[in-house]
Amino acid sequence: MAAPATNDDIYRVLSTALDTAFYRGAYEDLRGAPIDPVTHYAQTGWREGRDPAAWFSTSHYLSVHEDVAQSGVNPFYHYLTSGLGEGRDIVRSASADRYLFDVRTRSTAWAFETGAPPGATVTQAAPGDVVAPITASERALIAANFDVAFYLGANADVAASGQNPLEHFLATGWRERRDPTSSFSFNDYMELNPDVAGSRMNPYVHYLVAGRAEGRAAKHGLGFRYDVIAKLRSMEDRLLDAKRFASAVRADRPAALARALSTSRSGLRDLHLTFSHDNYATNVGGLQFCLQREGERIAALGRDHLHVFPSVPWPTVREQSPPTLGVLWNGELVGHFPPAAVSASLRAALSDVLPGERSFAIHNLLGHAAQDVLDIVGATGLSRGFFWIHDFASLCDGFHLMRNDVADCGAPPPESNACSICVYGPLRRRQIEVHERLFDALSLTAVAPSQAALDTWRAGWSFPTEAQLVLPHARLVERAAPKATTGDGPLRVAYLGIPTPYKGWPIFRDLALRFASDKRYVFVHLAKDTVGGLPIEHHPVSVTAEHPYAMRDAIETLEIDAAMVWSLCRETFSFTAYEAVAAGAAVLTNPDSGNVALFVGAGGRGLVVPNETVLTNMFETGAICELARTQRRPALYDLALSGLTVDLLTEPLR
Repeated sequence: MAAPATNDDIYRVLSTALDTAFYRGAYEDLRGAPIDPVTHYAQTGWREGRDPAAWFSTSHYLSVHEDVAQSGVNPFYHYLTSGLGEGRDIVRSASADRYLFDVRTRSTAWAFETGAPPGATVTQAAPGDVVAPITASERALIAANFDVAFYLGANADVAASGQNPLEHFLATGWRERRDPTSSFSFNDYMELNPDVAGSRMNPYVHYLVAGRAEGRAAKHGLGFRYDVIAKLRSMEDRLLDAKRFASAVRADRPAALARALSTSRSGLRDLHLTFSHDNYATNVGGLQFCLQREGERIAALGRDHLHVFPSVPWPTVREQSPPTLGVLWNGELVGHFPPAAVSASLRAALSDVLPGERSFAIHNLLGHAAQDVLDIVGATGLSRGFFWIHDFASLCDGFHLMRNDVADCGAPPPESNACSICVYGPLRRRQIEVHERLFDALSLTAVAPSQAALDTWRAGWSFPTEAQLVLPHARLVERAAPKATTGDGPLRVAYLGIPTPYKGWPIFRDLALRFASDKRYVFVHLAKDTVGGLPIEHHPVSVTAEHPYAMRDAIETLEIDAAMVWSLCRETFSFTAYEAVAAGAAVLTNPDSGNVALFVGAGGRGLVVPNETVLTNMFETGAICELARTQRRPALYDLALSGLTVDLLTEPLR
């Protein structure tokens, strides 16, 4: 007889499939309540008849399965660990329709309208295709091997729709090549087995019935880099998409911009002008966070702030003017205007104003044409300003400097063989030339957030600059010794932020899968959203202008021992590395991670591990456990955030 499940076991299983948004939204008394939905359902929610997801009814499951009711086991835990494989009956939550209606009315249920996540590519059987029917025995076999938590986590539209995930998979999911478990890939299996691809049989049925016994691989086993390259899109295709989206943007009347400029903090005397690749007020990321902070510091000085960005994200710089540019005035969106209208409106507004403290900073040039930037800067009467090296877009349209998005390239000469085999190579020379035009026409001080970033930038190309500076986005200020830890528990290893390949998510995920049953480790994901169906503990964290230290505080509260900041690209700074160290966690990184490797190696703040093989071996042997807080007893730090360009404005620029 299996040992009774512990509370930790139940929590981990429930956390992979319980829909926290549904759980809070379906019950009025829980909306805004300071609870962890998983803990609440595990301890009291199921006893109160509450449902963990739109597709599962707690009361129905207990009423039709008396053995479960009599056992006293949590019904959702039972279904996920046993009932699904046994083919037990479930029905939709009684609260689903009301909740989903509420979600619809808040205009967030895109899944209802599209049936697939934005940008998803689905391949369905063509009309008239003859598809082999699934028999009752095959259905039972699929149910026994189907991973409901993984399926829901990988398919947000299914989770939002309230459908039974198994029924969705059997009806349409497999035809759309949605994977039933993390260990099986439809695309890989059909690529490896052309006979199956041409049979019109459900590939997963084939694998379970015959392929597995025949020794056929469920996945190609070539690693995530192969998958990235297989899905790599040409720059031509990316530009076509951007052009299509841009065609839908309608220009606002220039009078709206003129009216906005007439409402000023300083009578237009003191003005700060910035450029970037998007609207920093509505988008999330490190660069956007920096611009928000710069805007706040500018406001504190009583100066006006005009921010200009391409109306639609664009993957390269432009040779010709875009149809429109978005404009923020003192943090508020004014509208979208032709570039000539922006420079003309600004020149007209400033024409009769005696200039005071004026400045400009270019944070990112993607989506901009050099002449537009020169015209808008010229309207302010300025020629000296700052160029920030947040990334390497001035060296290549592949601004992470990753050849085909999988390997560090180090910005070789544009005519090199290395560039000739890279998807970004054909446009790289143009990218540099557009930036060169700005550096030739203006007196720019290049500012990097780290020495590692500045060294890479200098080596990649020689732009004429007035000066070159390093100004870190944050500094560590020693705060206190950490509070006493709870003892010799498992090593808590965390991934911080959005799960993407170039940040090392596949490596973290594979470690979590490989060591899922190893009691020495607990794997944690700290981010707003996570990927379901994995043996990873998720805690929602969102860093915002209002809560800039949310990640640091979560790492400290959860007593994370080690944070994997395994960036495959040259990070110019990395807030997550600083947040981890400030909270007492050690950082695990690799030699290609740019400033992360320099920051960790120079200060003894973790480990710079040579490669993934060595990293995995450290988990196998347990050597990684030397990073436990109880052994390191690290100091804690405050993060002193910089004001970016504001820190450099010691005198008026002309």
